[in-house]
Formats: sequence, structure tokens, C-alpha cells
Amino acid sequence: MPRGLYDPRHPRPVGKRFHLRGKSGSVVQALSTPSNSPLHAQVVAAFGRQYLAKLPDGEMLACLTRGKKSDVVCGDHVELQRTGDASSGLSITASNIGQAVIDKVAPRSSLLFRSDAFKQKLIAANVTQIVIVVATEPSFSDELLARCLVAAYDQHLEVLIVLNKCDLNADAARAQLAPYRAIGYRVIELSALQDVTRLRALLDGHVSVLVGQSGMGKSTLINGLLPDAQAATREISTVLDSGKHTTTHAKLYRLNETSSVIDCPGVQAFGLHHLSFGAIEQGFIEFAPYLGQCRFRDCRHLKEPDCALQHAVQKGEINARRLELFLQIAANKA
Repeated sequence: MPRGLYDPRHPRPVGKRFHLRGKSGSVVQALSTPSNSPLHAQVVAAFGRQYLAKLPDGEMLACLTRGKKSDVVCGDHVELQRTGDASSGLSITASNIGQAVIDKVAPRSSLLFRSDAFKQKLIAANVTQIVIVVATEPSFSDELLARCLVAAYDQHLEVLIVLNKCDLNADAARAQLAPYRAIGYRVIELSALQDVTRLRALLDGHVSVLVGQSGMGKSTLINGLLPDAQAATREISTVLDSGKHTTTHAKLYRLNETSSVIDCPGVQAFGLHHLSFGAIEQGFIEFAPYLGQCRFRDCRHLKEPDCALQHAVQKGEINARRLELFLQIAANKA
């Protein structure tokens, strides 16, 4: 990572002075917070710099962070302080929602995010499984799928690929996913409009994050899993004053006592600028037996002599398209 860039995988402790450098190069100072008795909550929705946090007793609080920069994300466990200050900056339209300021983010067990050379986009924290939703129509990007899988490997997440809209012609999509089935990824097929029972069983015991391109049917899946999801989305949109009922911000839904799912806005790109060449290599899990076997230790797997990956492709042991995707991603991590 270039010097000076903030690494969101390691949130800074609250209670100390530190500086964050913004896009324009300006420096914003975050100050120590008062030592009042904090409340503990989980962030269940995030929209810009506004958040909705849920207390253990079920009460919801609309929240901001101190300072001008935020590194809070849906799924975070936080410490916060209530505030009744009308000048807090919260855009709240629901009169029955309390207000609070987030003081501290607890250490994360995982953090899914994407990045380019200039910034990071946090997606979800403390998740155990990524559910990548693709569809028979419209067609999906296998490069985006591969990028999501590399990010999941980096954070030690279990992976589930869902092929949605299988009530339509699924032959082309099945062929596109065949290399992923062959190397051991779990792929299930369903139609969110008909039955999501199989998916529900695979979410049990996990905090799952749903990711995918726009149009893949993630919101329909959520509505199938949670009949009250649309009402919850309207409530969250009202509290955060987003004015939209589509998936424009991340939301966490509780499925049962041991299972939750985070629905995120559709993505068209998934930058991996924060990952090294070696980390991307490892994220292509079928490469593992061949890494370190090339003639040259710094082999880039292009046209170097005695490249183990190129030989594996020639022998049919590695799918040629997968190596092509790796080379594309390694050359353009953003």
C-alpha cells in the first residue's frame, strides 16, 4: 500500500489524536472523546456518513461519527454516546428515533472492501461468508466474480455463488460458471421469484454479505428470505433521509438468532489496489500447487520460460480463461 494511505482493515483507536488525509490533501484532526459510559451497538445500515445502530434491546439510534471522515461500515460493533443536540448534523425525519455519536469501532474479525489508487470503499465488517449473486439474464462479468473471490480469500471468508433467475435459459451462465464448480466453489441455482429455501439453509450460522452487479436480483432474494424486508427498507430510508427505497445503502437483516445477511448496493467494479501481486496469486485458489514452481522466482506468468502456470494451462490442469483473468487483474488491480 502506498505510504500515507489509510488501511481500513486496522481501525485506529479512539481516545488519541490522529490525522486523516483527504482526497484534496487537506488534513482533518479527530479529537479525543469524552470518557462517559458508552453504549454498545451494531451498525445495521450505512448511508454516506449517517448510520443506523441497533442496541442489544432492539432500540435503533441514528448516528454520526466525530470529525469529518468516517471509517464505519455496516456490520461494525461500536461504542456510542446518546446526544439530543439538534445541531448534530443528522438528517432525521422519524421523530421517534434517538440520536447518537459513534466514539469507537471494535476490532473487526473481517472487513470486505474495494480500493483504487486513491481511496477505499468499505462494504461490510465482521462477515463470515460472501454470497456472490449472478444471473442468467443480464449476463454477468466473470472478471468481477474473480475479483470478489480474491477479496473473499484475503479475508478468509466462505464463498457461495448463487445463480439466480434459473427460470430463464441458464445454459450460457452454467457454462460460464463451470470452471468455478470444477475448482471447488459451491454454486447453487434458484429463482428468487419462486423458492429461496435452499439459499436460506446455506445462510444459517453465518453473517453473510450479498454482493453482485446491478440487475442480478439481490433485492428479490432478500424479499424472498425476509417478507418484511421492504417495510424495513422503507423505515431505514426514512430514518437516514435517503429518499430512496432501492438498495442505495448497505443494510443488515437478522434472519434468526445465529444468522444475518447484509445487502449492499450493486457494484460494477471491484478494485484490489490494496493487494499485492502475491496476494492476488493466492486468491486464485487452483494456482496453489504451482506457485513457487516457476524457473524464475519473480515470474509474472506471462511469457517467461518454464512458467508453471503456463505449463498447467497447456496440460489442461488450469482453465485458460482463469489465467487470463488473473493476468488482467494483476495488471490493473483497480
